[in-house]
Amino acid sequence: MGINREVYDFAAKAGALEGYVYRKNKLDIDYLPRWVDNLVSHYQCLPSEVKEDFQSLCNGTVGRTIHSLLPHLGEDHEVIHKLKGMVSGKLPLSADDFTHGR
Repeated sequence: MGINREVYDFAAKAGALEGYVYRKNKLDIDYLPRWVDNLVSHYQCLPSEVKEDFQSLCNGTVGRTIHSLLPHLGEDHEVIHKLKGMVSGKLPLSADDFTHGR
């Protein structure tokens, strides 16, 4: 798979996760560890110079996902720790902070 396809695949999965958990009162969290493991694996396989190009956008998408999941999972959940591993710098202020990373 070419690098553009890899970036698209990662971004689509990250965006889908953000959308799925955004402002949900009730979540089926059983699937989250596998989804996040897959996302982290995609992220880690991308070359560092490629990640540098989109990292601020990733911080926003993944950061908002973290904010959406915190009420359901808590700060110490493994999924939260793995997601934070894909963020460098500050998280968005909330799940509604769509200006972060622009």
